[in-house]
Amino acid sequence: MSVELKMAWRNIWRNPRRTILTIAAIAFASLILVFMLSFQFGCYETMINTSVKISTGHLQVMAQGYLEDKKMRLVIKDPEKVASVLKKVEGIDAYTFRANGFSLVSSERRTYGVVVTGIDPIKEASVSTIESLIRKGSYLDLEGIYDVLIGEALSRNLKVDINDELTVLGQGRDGSIAAAVLTIKGIFDSGIDEFDRNVLMMGLKGFQEVFSMGTSVHEAVITAHSLGDVAMVKQQIQNDLSLQRKDSGLNVPDWMEIMPGLLQGIQMDLFSGIIMYIILIVVVAFSIFNTFLMAIFERTREFGVMMAIGTTPGRITKLVMFESVCMTLVGIFSGICIGSLLTLYFQKYGIYIAGTEDILKEYGIPDRLYPRLSLISASAGPLVVFLITFVSSVFPAFRIRKLKPVEAMNAV
Repeated sequence: MSVELKMAWRNIWRNPRRTILTIAAIAFASLILVFMLSFQFGCYETMINTSVKISTGHLQVMAQGYLEDKKMRLVIKDPEKVASVLKKVEGIDAYTFRANGFSLVSSERRTYGVVVTGIDPIKEASVSTIESLIRKGSYLDLEGIYDVLIGEALSRNLKVDINDELTVLGQGRDGSIAAAVLTIKGIFDSGIDEFDRNVLMMGLKGFQEVFSMGTSVHEAVITAHSLGDVAMVKQQIQNDLSLQRKDSGLNVPDWMEIMPGLLQGIQMDLFSGIIMYIILIVVVAFSIFNTFLMAIFERTREFGVMMAIGTTPGRITKLVMFESVCMTLVGIFSGICIGSLLTLYFQKYGIYIAGTEDILKEYGIPDRLYPRLSLISASAGPLVVFLITFVSSVFPAFRIRKLKPVEAMNAV
């Protein structure tokens, strides 16, 4: 350990009250940043996983152009070949196939335009949470190919209930009329009004028969083990599909491409959070700046004596900078430790925010939120605090270079 570092450590404790207050301010800022960033990232992960497990999956395989223009003719003609690829990809938790068609659905009283989605009841249960969201009736089975699930909002609009019949009228893939009488087997409530109001689900085999799809489908919906695996899974699927068939005509969009609105909402929320964090850091920076400026004013005579006996201004500046770094590192380390422990506690038990149940339900988010501690959330904020506080101490330290020994020794 250098002499300057030993002296710096002793010097910062010459005024323990001021040092403790400064360290506490830095620690508090670091603690808040660690916890709040972890809380935000945890909320984002919950929002994403909740949304993708209701409808879209983490990523999908579909025909080129289907994401932009959902035409019936843009299909995966051979889903079995796609399934053979997906079975070999590491990082995939589950997958299923779906087919979609825009249709008019009528009850005895009303008619609405909806998206009719054909699902495989068995595989769908492993990809989405629809089965657990059934509020009336029961989930689909393989035998009832003309049974359907509808959202609570759609059931209210059509004024129907369990076991009521609905008439579906649309256009098949070959241009023919797609018509069928379907029976309501279950009513679900996802908490997302747009989804509950506009989607009707039926068995995939029944959908393929009514809409003249043959064995083709529109989407292979995939969930990964975690959000961190999505990019790797996407790349591997793209590579395997191109190896199997160079002109496959397929696209592999992930959740960010499928749900750009959710991504934009997260980015806006993160941006507003960053503004608040910057304000917090600036306040701490001014506190550090004031502390060191006052310390230098109080020690002007001391610095004058040191220069008079031969200590160079550069060495004194180095000493003061070491003092700044020592206090900053102690504060940041304390803040990271306390913030991480606090985050890990709530990561296990969650945070219940009373009175927000309805708002969270609207976005399909559970009423208990869990922070998610990561290397980024534990280090990004404190690193910025370190840089800002270091810079804020530079100006007071370099003021020493302008001191003249005689004038400094005579300072009061």
